[in-house]
Amino acid sequence: MSEQARRRPHKPYRRPQKDPVRMLAFEALRAVDERDAYANLVLPPLLRKAREKGDFDGRDAALATELVYGTLRRQGTYDAIISACIDRPLREVDPPVLDVLSLGAHQLLGTRIPTHAAVSASVELARVVLGDGRAKFVNAVLRKISQQDLDAWVEQVAPPYDEDAEDHLAVVHSHPRWVVSALWDALGGGRAGIESLLEADNERPEVTLVARPGRVTTEELAATAETEPGRWSPYALRMAEGGEPGAIEAVKEGRAGVQDEGSQLVAIALADAPLEGSDTRWLDGCAGPGGKAALLAALASERGATLLASEKQPHRARLVERALAGNPGPYQVIAADGTRPPWRPGSFDRVLMDVPCSGLGALRRRPEARWRRRPEDLDGFGPLQRALLTEALGAVRVGGVVGYATCSPHLAETRVVVDDALKKVGGAELIDARPLLPGVPELGDGPDVQLWPHLHGTDAMYLALLRRTA
Repeated sequence: MSEQARRRPHKPYRRPQKDPVRMLAFEALRAVDERDAYANLVLPPLLRKAREKGDFDGRDAALATELVYGTLRRQGTYDAIISACIDRPLREVDPPVLDVLSLGAHQLLGTRIPTHAAVSASVELARVVLGDGRAKFVNAVLRKISQQDLDAWVEQVAPPYDEDAEDHLAVVHSHPRWVVSALWDALGGGRAGIESLLEADNERPEVTLVARPGRVTTEELAATAETEPGRWSPYALRMAEGGEPGAIEAVKEGRAGVQDEGSQLVAIALADAPLEGSDTRWLDGCAGPGGKAALLAALASERGATLLASEKQPHRARLVERALAGNPGPYQVIAADGTRPPWRPGSFDRVLMDVPCSGLGALRRRPEARWRRRPEDLDGFGPLQRALLTEALGAVRVGGVVGYATCSPHLAETRVVVDDALKKVGGAELIDARPLLPGVPELGDGPDVQLWPHLHGTDAMYLALLRRTA
């Protein structure tokens, strides 16, 4: 050792400093990865706990939320960029390390956080949760990423559109290739439409409230919160960014709720479908977690009708009970399997069957679902969806109406299911749902309806209305 090296003072070890915002974001991402949790269920209790401890203010909560959702939405793009900066296959990177790298990549490429701050905060997080050794790896990768902006990276890692359009869109807009293909098939049209849809999937959705009829008016609700009227539903209010729906008294009391406007439109269209004869018994055959059931129950109460809300899973049935509690008119909640129902055939005048599905229509709200779903999942959903719709058509009286709804635009979960059920059951016909959504543009050729995030600002809800004829 040289004399100069011996004289150099030893640099004392500095303990890593915990950043509450980055720690919380990392914890949320690990829950999504390890437990297959959903960010919209994991994040609120984490934020609430941080606020109770005094670690967070409103800006901290907003940053943590952006880090979690932004990282999940752009995961596919960031994976491609990280892959270009490392000397091993991405699958060989430990998942916690990849989460830290993805959080860092989002701060560098998807936010206005200065480069130095983004790198140093990410390396400090790595020191806390991964150790000093792997923190050096994180530092080296993030410094490579910081050398270009997002547009330059995308141009480098995405294949040209003319060579492979679907793969190009998958990398640029951070969707699995099979999801891009499925959405494009359902949407139709050229490049502009699918790009607008994929871009909308990566935007933060508005928080929409529903004023439940007979319990609170939109005017009364608007007086207690900063809102704007909904675009299409007469019961909808759009909250200002950063608003806390849980702090609104009417929401606490169940007189109002948080409900996407597309979901509201499905319930409204079924309730307004023309009907001859009795109109006293309504059924929601897949009622959990209760948003549509609560709106249907309120609408039924105004007309002297009774809603039976059925949900297979007992814990979800309890959520439905909570959503309907306090409804002014009669209703009943039961835990029952809609494919083996306890009710007699022909018992109901109106039936809603909002079936379990892939959830590809709600990728704005649940961005992790795009990475969790697989094409083969549709093989499991299809038979269940057909069985539920078949039983719904059996539950309604002749002349009654069934609403088949799903929060997926995938053709295998929408028109294919409806066509198959009509062939199997017989004695039923499609009725035009478009006139029941007055003022809503670009609803297609009908008679069914597909809503879209980029056209309507809603989840991609699908609705087909069927009348029993024999």
